[in-house]
Amino acid sequence: MLSVFSIAISFVFSMFTAIPAVVPDSITPGADQLEEYLPLLKGKKVGLMGNQTSIVGDKHLVDVLFENDVDLRFAFAPEHGFRGDIERGESVRNDVDEKTGLTLHSLYGTNEKADSIVNSVDVMIFDLQDVGARFYTYVVSMHQIMQLCADNGKKVIVLDRPNPNGDQVDGPVRKDDKFKSNVSYHKVAMIHGLTVGELAKMINGEGWLENGVQCDLAVIPVKNYDHSMKYELPVIPSPSLPNYTSVRLYMSLCLFEGTNISVGRGTDWPFQVIGYPDPVFGKFTFVPGVRPGMAAHVEQQGELCYGLDLRGVDAVSEKFTLKYLLDFYKKSGLKEKFFARPDFFDKLAGTDKLRKQIIAGMNEKEIRDSWKDELTAYKIMRKKYLLYPDFE
Repeated sequence: MLSVFSIAISFVFSMFTAIPAVVPDSITPGADQLEEYLPLLKGKKVGLMGNQTSIVGDKHLVDVLFENDVDLRFAFAPEHGFRGDIERGESVRNDVDEKTGLTLHSLYGTNEKADSIVNSVDVMIFDLQDVGARFYTYVVSMHQIMQLCADNGKKVIVLDRPNPNGDQVDGPVRKDDKFKSNVSYHKVAMIHGLTVGELAKMINGEGWLENGVQCDLAVIPVKNYDHSMKYELPVIPSPSLPNYTSVRLYMSLCLFEGTNISVGRGTDWPFQVIGYPDPVFGKFTFVPGVRPGMAAHVEQQGELCYGLDLRGVDAVSEKFTLKYLLDFYKKSGLKEKFFARPDFFDKLAGTDKLRKQIIAGMNEKEIRDSWKDELTAYKIMRKKYLLYPDFE
C-alpha cells in the first residue's frame, strides 16, 4: 500500500503541470545534502515539521529518513496540512501514516500538547518551502518550532530552500505589535527577501523569541544559490499557488484578500486572475467555483466576475507592485467600503497606513516614498543574516 506521503507527492506533482519546474542543476537544497545533517541525527530521537514540499529528489524526506535508520518519532503539519491540501485557515487534523505508522500532529492553531510532544525528542527538523511573503504562514510555524525547542532545550535543524521571490525586498515593515498576527508575525518587510534559514538566524539574532531566548539552531544552507536566481518550485507549496506565475503574483495580489475582489480562488488560475461581478473592472470573465483545497473561502463563488487575466505576464520580471490594487480601488468608486475586511487588510499590510493612504488618493510613488526609510533600515538589518550573495 502506498504511504500518504507518496500519495501526497503524486497529487501535488500532478497539479504542478501548467509550467514545468525550472530548477538549475547546480542548486542543491539543504534536504538533499544528507551528508551534512544525517551525522547530527545519529543516535537521536527526531521530530519533523514538514509537508508535501519536504522532498529529497523525488522522495519524501520522511521516507529518506527512515531509509537511513533515523529514529523519527512524529511530524508536525503547518497550515494546509501535511499533504498541502487543506483550505487556508481551516483546522489541520492529526493523522497517522498508513505505511510507516508515523504520528502526525497539527501545529497550525493551538496545540496544548506541543511542549510535551517536542520534549519527547532530541532534535527537530524544519523543512518547509516558503515563498518570501510575510503573510505566508509557514514562517510562523518555524517560529513556533524554534520557541518550543528553546523552551525545552532541543536543537533545531533548518533544511534551507531557495526563496522564489528572493530577488526583491519591498513593502511596509511591520512595527506596531497591534498588527501582529499569523499573516504579519515578524518585524520584516512585507516581501522580506530571505530564505527560511536566513529568517531563522534573524529570529534568533534579533531576540524575537519570548524573553529574548535563543534556540540551538543549525542551518543547512542551499549550495550554489544566490538571491538573484530564478527558482521555480518543484512541488506546489499550497493549493492556491499552483505554478511559478501564481507564486510571483501572490506578492501583489494577496492584499486583495482584505477586499471582496476575487483573486481566482476556486478557479484553475488562483492568484493569476482578479475580478468582481461588475463589468467596470475589465473584459476578461471567470466564475469562481470549487477546487481541491479551495472550497471554504472562495470570494464571489458562483458569480460571473469581470477583471484581468494575468496568466500571460512575464513572471520572471513580475515583482511586488500596488498597481493592480490601486486600479481596482479607483474603478470601484467605493472609497472606504472597498476594504470589506479593513482589519484583515491592515494585518496583511502590517500597518493601517497603507489603507488610509489609498483612501486619501496617494499614488504608488507617494506611498512607496513613505516607507522608504523603514525599508532601508530593514535592508541593513537583513544584510547581517544573509547566507547567500544578494540581488543588489
